[in-house]
Amino acid sequence: MVRMSDVVRGIVRDKPADAAGQAASPAAPPQPPAHEAAPHHAASPRAVETPSLDTLPFEAVFPEMPAESAEPLFTEAQLFVARVREIMRTGDAFPWAELERLVERCAASLERSGELFWVANNAAAPAGVDYLAVHQARVAILAIAIGASLGYRRAPRVQLGMAGCLIDVGLWQLPESLLRRLDALSPEEQAPYRSHPRLSVEWIRRWSPPSEAIVDAVLQHHEREQGQGFPQGLHGAASSQDAKILGLIDTYTGLTLPPPPRPRLRPHEAVREIVRTKHELFPSALVKALLSEISVFPPGTLVRLNTGEVGRVTAVNRNHPLRPHVEIVADGKGQRMASPKTTDLADAPFLYITGAVVEGGR
Repeated sequence: MVRMSDVVRGIVRDKPADAAGQAASPAAPPQPPAHEAAPHHAASPRAVETPSLDTLPFEAVFPEMPAESAEPLFTEAQLFVARVREIMRTGDAFPWAELERLVERCAASLERSGELFWVANNAAAPAGVDYLAVHQARVAILAIAIGASLGYRRAPRVQLGMAGCLIDVGLWQLPESLLRRLDALSPEEQAPYRSHPRLSVEWIRRWSPPSEAIVDAVLQHHEREQGQGFPQGLHGAASSQDAKILGLIDTYTGLTLPPPPRPRLRPHEAVREIVRTKHELFPSALVKALLSEISVFPPGTLVRLNTGEVGRVTAVNRNHPLRPHVEIVADGKGQRMASPKTTDLADAPFLYITGAVVEGGR
């Protein structure tokens, strides 16, 4: 479990356990459960039998993708998801191969750098693009990154991203007014809203999906660890790892970019909200993976330290997301420093961030 005291002080005690085995292809050898560390075996001089080629668990071979700019790629993802709504209206065949290629490009981009991740994480809904299209594109890209953090190989990450692009297609069949009042739905409105995972799956099955895992992930992404979710009220292990990742990212993106006119939270506020009130809803390993990937204080953020000093985040510590590199720009009295100094908070155990500072404020 992630402790709230650790979040406030900016301490992440360990890296999430490798969950690659839960998302690997069926041919992959079984991996230890996410809560157990894989045993380390020292090299042995004893001869090891070489398996035959038919038994080797090969990862799917993907062509090398050319490097491409993050913003146009994210825009393309949003526009593809927006097209899905039109496909639902016209009854056209679903372009699964096109979606797979698009998600492969997103996965390749995320492997090269974090630029696409930050573009998606900090996105605002552009004019003329449906809110749900933006939301699902964000979920897909952020989920791919979380999958990589958990040890997913390329093929399972692509499958996870494809499911992320489709998690809320069923909501297009419901009144748009429901989206604007999710925190205040009447009992009569709760029932249709809770039906949207099933509605989404009805459409996906109609389109003959390439994998049943995509169907399960979409159907179960609102299930929660103690059976509080919907539509089936599944507990813990009864829902898939992909569904849990999508559920966590769906929650995070709904806080940082909610449908208008609901106010949005900044990334660090959303993460703290999840840790403080949602930790019983998601596995702690996934919450830790979110902490390791989502920079609570992205580069450029002004933050206040426990000394009263104000600094600007200049770089993120991947293993200690709440303890970034900070350039101190003002002293404890609010006086701007003539010569800012840079500090790596990961190397300064008695110095930590107490919160973000509004630009121009104390």
